[in-house]
Amino acid sequence: MSIVENPASPVEYLRVSAPAKINLHLEVLGLRPDGFHELAMVMQSIDLADLLEMRKTQDGVISLCCDDSTLSTDKDNLIIRAADLLRSRLGVKDLGVAIRLEKKIPIGAGLAGGSSDGAATLIGLNSLWNLKLTSIQLEKFAAELGSDMPFCLAGGTQLCFGRGERLEPINSDTSKVSMAILLVKDPSISVSTPWAYARCRELNASRYLKCENDFEHRRNELRKESWLNPLRASDPPSLRNDLQSVVASATPSVRNALKLLADLPGALSFGMSGSGPSCFALYSDYENALLDLESSRNIFENEGFQTWCCPLRFKGVMLYS
Repeated sequence: MSIVENPASPVEYLRVSAPAKINLHLEVLGLRPDGFHELAMVMQSIDLADLLEMRKTQDGVISLCCDDSTLSTDKDNLIIRAADLLRSRLGVKDLGVAIRLEKKIPIGAGLAGGSSDGAATLIGLNSLWNLKLTSIQLEKFAAELGSDMPFCLAGGTQLCFGRGERLEPINSDTSKVSMAILLVKDPSISVSTPWAYARCRELNASRYLKCENDFEHRRNELRKESWLNPLRASDPPSLRNDLQSVVASATPSVRNALKLLADLPGALSFGMSGSGPSCFALYSDYENALLDLESSRNIFENEGFQTWCCPLRFKGVMLYS
């Protein structure tokens, strides 16, 4: 199986890897004129990925099936929405595709699984349908579909501003980064992202920054963080997440997850990803993460948590022939 960076000719079948993300930093700066929150984030891809298999069809039908029966495969799924957007905007309604989704990223977990699947669809269909769209064009389509989706296209480690769609890649030597995470989630719990931000506004609006100059000052402060370039175990991220206290106060399983992660002896730091409910501990390397997981697996299972060990990943969506 070979990685396809830029296929030289049209193909009939592709597999696409769609990795999850975590937030190493999520700071709610204030409110934008459009009513959404202005954010300053550092997003990081991890090596936990869904797999999309795509086969070109000649019947003009977009179809989706999934090995997880709890996931909707109708028009509300971002895979279908991404494919429909490409066809309608580019006037290629005669093109069809049959997509099979192998789901590895937990659903409703704050890990951008749906956004990554949508980004994988854009990249996969750009190749499968021979659309010849540029990365800038794909990013514009992605931004229309969701705030996390532009990041998911290229992935890696990126500063993300605005609603999350304004990206600044971190140009560090990733060959020397071996960091990993231990990830936990209660499969019975999900958190509404709109609720989390609305509740954050209720509790914290009086402390929000008020103007673009203040927003830009905080962005510059984040750009200068010592831990950011390069990522390294000797100066690990502090894992700020302004939604964590909001969600944890209303979600006992998040509070419990954070407590259990705090007790892990090898962890560098720990926190919640996105709007939750997934939480994670950061490690210097995969071996140390796995060691803590093996020694604590029964504790997590007894508390009802699913667990994963994942190295950090420095690419986003990837095509395979």
